[in-house]
Amino acid sequence: MKIHHIAIICSNYEVSKKFYTEILELNIIREVYRDERQSYKLDLAIGDDYVIELFSFPNPPKRPSRPESCGLRHLAFSVENVEVKRAELLQKGIDCEEIRLDEFTDKKFFFTADPDDLPLEFYEM
Repeated sequence: MKIHHIAIICSNYEVSKKFYTEILELNIIREVYRDERQSYKLDLAIGDDYVIELFSFPNPPKRPSRPESCGLRHLAFSVENVEVKRAELLQKGIDCEEIRLDEFTDKKFFFTADPDDLPLEFYEM
């Protein structure tokens, strides 16, 4: 078994679409507007691997994030070099936490957030 994809509901479709496609550079597989649901569905990939469904719905409730609450804690991306990825995001105007070291694996990682404050982790391979 493996994960097929992760579904994310955003509050502002255009802002989140820009973030995931232009800032994180995920590839668009398919984009559909569903009239009956007043909703966009954007399928995104890293390379050829389908990873995220980005949805818009009218007036979705805000997701509690901090303090940590039950449910999805964060979404983590594996990168070859966290220093390079953090520098790229900072250059694009994205706030990033400082790089930390995982005490169990000795791997570097850092956090940032998407436009709806969903925590995103970048973890060194």
